[in-house]
Amino acid sequence: MSNLPKRYSKIAITLHWLIATMVIIALFIGGRMLAGINNSDPEKVTALLGHMIWGLVVGALMLARIVVRFTVKRPAPVSTGNTILNHIGGLVHTLLYLFVIAMVASGIGISILAGLPEIVFQGIGELPTNFNDLPPRAAHGLIAKILMGLILLHIAAALFHQFKLKDRLLSRMGIGKAID
Repeated sequence: MSNLPKRYSKIAITLHWLIATMVIIALFIGGRMLAGINNSDPEKVTALLGHMIWGLVVGALMLARIVVRFTVKRPAPVSTGNTILNHIGGLVHTLLYLFVIAMVASGIGISILAGLPEIVFQGIGELPTNFNDLPPRAAHGLIAKILMGLILLHIAAALFHQFKLKDRLLSRMGIGKAID
């Protein structure tokens, strides 16, 4: 008999939902709101300040999540009954981790190349006309799109488990009564 827990630890559950919420908000704000503010608008600096701090917090939480993933006992992997789908599930989880970290890294790259720390935190200098000439900006946009797709795939898979397979997968992540 396995001594693995039936649920993830409280810290893993908290980090999962906090990071998920923060990433979705950051994708919305970055893609819809921030991109819509012209760089000549003084509000852009304030918006960038919030987005940069938010992104750094997501990065720090993600690093904590990775540490928890490898140091705290977690439930055994679930099965869909299909080897290929099981492998895809593991791959999607790994890609979610990698793309969140890549999103933060590309954001840091944009920030450094555009001189944003001095502009945003110290009020020294002006924003570039646009960020599109910076190589990490293209990566940031592409990573955002891929991350949105991975998130949708992750949600769809969780709902498939919960409602089609009826394996109460979401209880492992703190939603509903724990599986006995």
